[in-house]
Amino acid sequence: MRIVIHDYAGHPFQAQLSRELARRGHEVLHLYAASNPTPKGALVRRDGDPANFEVEGLSLAGPYQIYAYFRRWRHERAYGRLLAERIGAWRPDLVICCNTPLDALATLHRRCRRMGIRLIFWIQDLLGLAAWRILRSRIPGIGALIGRYHIAKERRLARGSDALVLITEDFAPIMRDWGVEDGKVHVIENWAPLDELPPSPRDNEWARGHGLTDRLSILYTGMMGLKHNPGLVLELACHFRDRPEIATVVVSEGRGADWLAARKADLGLDNLILLGFQPYDQLAKVMGSGDILLAILEPGAGVFSVPSKVMSYLCAGRPILAAIPPENLAAKIITANEAGLVAHPNDAGAFLETAERLIAGRALRQRLGQNALDYATRTFDIEAIGTRFETVIRQAAE
Repeated sequence: MRIVIHDYAGHPFQAQLSRELARRGHEVLHLYAASNPTPKGALVRRDGDPANFEVEGLSLAGPYQIYAYFRRWRHERAYGRLLAERIGAWRPDLVICCNTPLDALATLHRRCRRMGIRLIFWIQDLLGLAAWRILRSRIPGIGALIGRYHIAKERRLARGSDALVLITEDFAPIMRDWGVEDGKVHVIENWAPLDELPPSPRDNEWARGHGLTDRLSILYTGMMGLKHNPGLVLELACHFRDRPEIATVVVSEGRGADWLAARKADLGLDNLILLGFQPYDQLAKVMGSGDILLAILEPGAGVFSVPSKVMSYLCAGRPILAAIPPENLAAKIITANEAGLVAHPNDAGAFLETAERLIAGRALRQRLGQNALDYATRTFDIEAIGTRFETVIRQAAE
């Protein structure tokens, strides 16, 4: 089949799936939003890629205004038109679409219906519910109305798609409430490309280049947006400020990172190390330089989001310190597989006590880190994952 996988964010594991489907004989075009300022995966052709695999970034003029709602809305509608035109020109049999703003997805959905192209809605986050929770507090009055508009749009898109892939069973009751047919709903949990993110020695060139080989480091890498509370990172840095052998390292960009930079300067936190996004080919070494890997998710996001960075962390063979709601799938994976320790994001005291426990217990860190890697090794099998997606593709095509 001719298949487009569109991942607005440009994450690593979606690109791995595109390569796997191409390896199986499908003709695959992998599209992503090049103008979206998020860390990206392996989004260029590499030696050994199948000849029937293409990758292409789509860009609009001007910066993406993620925190300016109306400018962001106009940008996303324009992106939807650009995406629909590109897919219309390539004429695939089927599109798998994920991480795509709802207004952009609605434009693509209409184009696919007109052209008879099958559409699989790969739901990474419940974007309508997220918009409602965030906007009702940020824009009193009208924010709740905008949020309900997005929920209604996401419901229509879910019901109108040929198949849905959910990343957690926790989304399934919402799909039933929305009237989505059970036979169209499939659950495939997220993963990370273990072959691209192998465990790295603690003493590696990236760690040496940033002066981390002689310090115990608590490391956060990835986006730090509205779903993530940078105040918890600041709590860590303040808590350990009198212990120079412990560094809190943040590899991120955007509003959360900017807020931390201002607090670092105000408080003189030399133990808080702030770095911008690093090249994808360095990510394994970045994570390997951490003794503890940090994940944060706001309580209100627990129902509509699963942080994909946790899947990458599992590949590193390092223990995870997570401030994540316990009902979230990522927290359940960490707890059930003893891959780290989880504290509620609203309980700063418990979060700091958990950090102290990991810092004090070297044997504990080694055991939890090995458990994390063992989980990734037995679970992140791209051949098995590719087979599950092919089953969904066949059903959608029929």
